[in-house]
Amino acid sequence: MGEFLQMHATNPESRFIQRVARCLLQGGVVVYPTDSTYALGCHIGNKSALDRIRHIRRLDNRHHFTLVCRDLSSLAIYSQVNNSAYRILKAHTPGPYTFVLKASAEVPRRLKQSKRNTIGLRIPENAIAQAILEQTGEPIMSTSLILPDESDALADPFEMRLKLGKTVDMIIDGGACSLQPTTLIDLVNGVPEVLRLGKGDPKPFQ
Repeated sequence: MGEFLQMHATNPESRFIQRVARCLLQGGVVVYPTDSTYALGCHIGNKSALDRIRHIRRLDNRHHFTLVCRDLSSLAIYSQVNNSAYRILKAHTPGPYTFVLKASAEVPRRLKQSKRNTIGLRIPENAIAQAILEQTGEPIMSTSLILPDESDALADPFEMRLKLGKTVDMIIDGGACSLQPTTLIDLVNGVPEVLRLGKGDPKPFQ
């Protein structure tokens, strides 16, 4: 049975954050809150943890995972950002947006969208997620917590415990999250294109 941690939403307990970071760095799969939906996450370099997430959600190899980063300096390590894209990112992060950018050489090949060599990245405005990212010092490979045959992400941590307690290593109860995914913005060419409407306001990109 995976560990169940109830954390303060705006001032997460450091001892719990350290346990989550250790779990991720040791190859674990965790459920954690963001500023959009709850998400499944693992360490960027761990293929077996990624395969476990694919199995939980019944995802094929075409599914695009997101790299969840702490800040712009971290995001820039894993993507190629021109000046116009940087200005947009600076104005709209952290927040409930995922940005599609050209992937850098630091991104494992299995995570890249093969035809375009791109990757989705985001910087969440969530205290728990930010604390985990700071503690690990690396991005979280992530996908929304939408179970097979469901259209919406799970939102109740106790329901998560019931349905996922035996398949993940840790579930973080960080309070209420949105049912909406992030708004998805293509920034590959530096000119924003809205690919998916979600929680983030699309008007600045239209």
